[in-house]
Amino acid sequence: PEGGVEGGKVIGILIAQIFGLQALLGTANLWPLLLGFTAFPSLVQCGLLLCCPKSPRFLLINCNEEEEARTILQKLWGVTDVDKDIQEMKEESRKMSLEKRVTIAELFRSPIYRQPLIISVVIHLSQQFSGINAVFYYSTDIFTKAEVSQPIYATIGTGIVNTAFTVVSLFLVEKVGRRTLHLIGLAGMAVCALLMTIALGLLDKVPNMSYLSIVAIFGFVAFFEVGPGPIPWFIVAELFSQGPRPAAVAVAGCSNWTANFLVGMFFPLVEVRRGLTDTRGH
Repeated sequence: PEGGVEGGKVIGILIAQIFGLQALLGTANLWPLLLGFTAFPSLVQCGLLLCCPKSPRFLLINCNEEEEARTILQKLWGVTDVDKDIQEMKEESRKMSLEKRVTIAELFRSPIYRQPLIISVVIHLSQQFSGINAVFYYSTDIFTKAEVSQPIYATIGTGIVNTAFTVVSLFLVEKVGRRTLHLIGLAGMAVCALLMTIALGLLDKVPNMSYLSIVAIFGFVAFFEVGPGPIPWFIVAELFSQGPRPAAVAVAGCSNWTANFLVGMFFPLVEVRRGLTDTRGH
């Protein structure tokens, strides 16, 4: 399920980038229409939810309606024998009843959860502070400063790379392992960030440095989706049992979006500061 969510997200980013082309909706007059277009999939989803079946897990565990849960499972899977799924949900319900629900305050106070909580928060912070959203939010500006002739098409290229390597990560994550993929992804991003810095720094002195900057940004995005992109979103659920899991997911998600906000807000300030420093010759 987490892979499907990540895949849907990156496809949405790519579609938004394509619709942002000047030939479509990326003009001074049409950009409000592009912004308002986000309401359309929301309305479609609301309409489709009326046709969506109830959750078998909710029916069985929360409502104790086993027969209705069994009927919905049979429709979803297209088979008549769903006893294994029913037994798994019953076992899950039994474990939940044996384990007390842990609040966020209890999660921070208990030494039992300290190490997995630190791992969860740090792995989410590493995703955002890797700088990936600085690239996504300001990629067109970066390509423009790299003197790329058609920066908007280069930005769409990052979306294509983003989508393609999300699919690659789905096949690698179970074979290679979470920790290995995450470390490979962060290491690759560090190398690509170094190449990007060198390329932008030598842009006025060495010809064709814009091509190196494009390759570096594409590589940066590719390595992100190999590990640091999808892994933090499902590793938290694997580190915690049923009791503390909701609180842990909430804390990790809050850390992720807070870091995302900080990167999005402060990257332009850092860029402006760097530009002022460059013009002063320091």
